[in-house]
Amino acid sequence: MGTRREHDLLGDRDVPADAYYGVHTLRAVENFPISGTPISIYPDLVAALASIKLAAAKSNRELGLLDATLADAIVAAAEEVRAGKWHEQFVVDVIQGGAGTSTNMNANEVIANRALELLGRPKGDYKFLHPNEHVNMSQSTNDVYPTALKIAGYSGIMRLVEAMAVLREAFEHKSDEFRDIIKMGRTQLQDAVPMTLGQEFSTYAVMLGEDEQRLKEAVLLICEINMGATAIGTGINSHPDYAGLVCRHLRSVTGIPVVTATNLIEATQDCGAFVQLSGVLKRVAVKLSKTCNDLRLLSSGPRVGLGEINLPPMQAGSSIMPGKVNPVIPEVVNQIAFEVIGNDVTVSFAAEAGQLQLNAFEPIIAHSLFKSVNHLRAGCLTLATKCVSGITANREHLRRGVENSIGIVTALNPYIGYANATEIAQQALVTGASVYDLVLEKKLLTREQLDQILQPEVLTKPRAFAVTSVAGQPQVEMVVPKEIG
Repeated sequence: MGTRREHDLLGDRDVPADAYYGVHTLRAVENFPISGTPISIYPDLVAALASIKLAAAKSNRELGLLDATLADAIVAAAEEVRAGKWHEQFVVDVIQGGAGTSTNMNANEVIANRALELLGRPKGDYKFLHPNEHVNMSQSTNDVYPTALKIAGYSGIMRLVEAMAVLREAFEHKSDEFRDIIKMGRTQLQDAVPMTLGQEFSTYAVMLGEDEQRLKEAVLLICEINMGATAIGTGINSHPDYAGLVCRHLRSVTGIPVVTATNLIEATQDCGAFVQLSGVLKRVAVKLSKTCNDLRLLSSGPRVGLGEINLPPMQAGSSIMPGKVNPVIPEVVNQIAFEVIGNDVTVSFAAEAGQLQLNAFEPIIAHSLFKSVNHLRAGCLTLATKCVSGITANREHLRRGVENSIGIVTALNPYIGYANATEIAQQALVTGASVYDLVLEKKLLTREQLDQILQPEVLTKPRAFAVTSVAGQPQVEMVVPKEIG
């Protein structure tokens, strides 16, 4: 297809004639054959870079620094990139040296060459419109790249929050569906006290709701940007009014409530907001993984496990065991969680490794955060639609478990005393007799009293009671709680 010759400080190189990227991008592709994954895998990042170039061109035009014709062409080219065009031209590897310089250069060259085309000029005619002198005017990689990460991160986080809400609502629906199903709760994998399956599922919904709020709080930290900082935060080569103006344009273009950092030198070197955000993502992952552990355990069996719930069968589970079905959806979400926890370690080390006025390791921070956000979002939606929404309960099995459990003796403590309850539990364990029958046999309570005490609505929530003794026999009286206030 032919080539065109471009020049940089290292000399001349031939670039594919139809490429919108240029010599700087070409060298980066050659220098960083690391992951095989180009930055175009993150369309939010590409769109964020284009938004920054657009806002910068408008600001420089208004300040009288950039010719209106060139500015308008840059804006038009950037709008195309924001709309999803030319993303395949963003070819540098996501893992790269240079603090993101190659990513910024890739954006400068693609937008410059597309702007040249819009002006009727050939690609590479940089004497007329230059990637660095015009598209990158008043900017440095050191303010463009972290700002792009924050804009892209904000968009991704808000989509993750929406996906978490879908999963939360699925758990809420199941909590309501299972509200009247009695079961045994467990502590340390041992029988504890009764609860409802609805109560158990409500906890998963509440955990998700809490983490939705934590993410909304964390995302506010990445709204503080350092545009106008240029190289190290002193604003060299930028107009005094540029920082405020570009921030306003960026806010208008993206709809994200970005603000200019109070101290641009600090903001250029500090990655604390990314560390905070990564930590919240880890929190989401840990709690989501715990939930999936529970789903796998509760559905274990189907004959010789807990077998309390049924996960919807999604695929054959074994190449050798006919009829086996595995909990593949919770398993894949567990693995996403393990990845996110590892990504958080990477972000922590990369943020700590910054030196003096710049952190050179933001590319790996970006890659780690974007993977975590994207995979968690996909995991939440997959878990909601392919697992939680189809869960069913084994009602009779759960009820029998309560009736046969020694754990219900805890509910009798207030009525027969701890010593009697302990003796009943020991006998039940040795003989296999039920707690219910042993209490009746020892005439510690009447059948009517037992039935009243062991009602699901009594067992699964706080309930006031009074116990008196008449002729050595306990007399149980349920007390209707008085309204407070």
